[in-house]
Amino acid sequence: MIQNLVIGNWKMNGSFAANEQLLDALLPALAGLETVGIALCPPFPYLSQADWRLKDSGIALGAQNLNEHEAGAHTGEVSAAMLKDLGCRYVLVGHSERRSLYGETDADTAAKFSAARAAGVVPVLCVGETLAERERDETTAVVYRQLDAIRSRLGARAFAGSVVAYEPVWAIGTGLSATPEQAQVVHAAIRQYLCECDTITGPDIALLYGGSVKADNAAALLAQPDINGALVGGAALDADAFAAICRAANG
Repeated sequence: MIQNLVIGNWKMNGSFAANEQLLDALLPALAGLETVGIALCPPFPYLSQADWRLKDSGIALGAQNLNEHEAGAHTGEVSAAMLKDLGCRYVLVGHSERRSLYGETDADTAAKFSAARAAGVVPVLCVGETLAERERDETTAVVYRQLDAIRSRLGARAFAGSVVAYEPVWAIGTGLSATPEQAQVVHAAIRQYLCECDTITGPDIALLYGGSVKADNAAALLAQPDINGALVGGAALDADAFAAICRAANG
């Protein structure tokens, strides 16, 4: 049985003082949630701070991005091995903001996915369509194209040990959210794709929904059969809201 997983993406937010305040409120609120995995992804400068605070809490550390190269002349970049050194278990790859704001392609995402796996960091592959693509009924085609980029680079078993997060771009930071039924349709399509790739590991890959997940819609989303957790953005900065989402995932 797949363990539900909730990942909080802080995006480019925080300070040492604000992080301490958030974690002071969050850690007690998350204590005792034994059937859900939880991870936090702060900005790079605060990874060590979060790692120190999360020790012995059962909450994992994640990063928001990485560079596909192992080392070398890539000023300003961070490698998968460095993230591993800092205690990161997870790293987001292909987030819609990386694709839309920084021009990252499917090939770039596949390279980063490959680098994370090689370093022993779990890649959280983000896939999803824009509003225009949804209106043209291209959602499944877009998501499959994004998945195909990984499969083409690493083969049919590429997704073993990874996480896939469906984040409809039109719902990121807009306050809009796919209905539970809309989200389930896409998650079911992703599950089918993964099982066709590998009948052994496909059924066991955690599928997360991301896209304005909130305390008041989390339970309905997580009740869907192919939604195994959430990739949380804005609500991850609110201790009460994030704890409520994690409790919903905890069952």
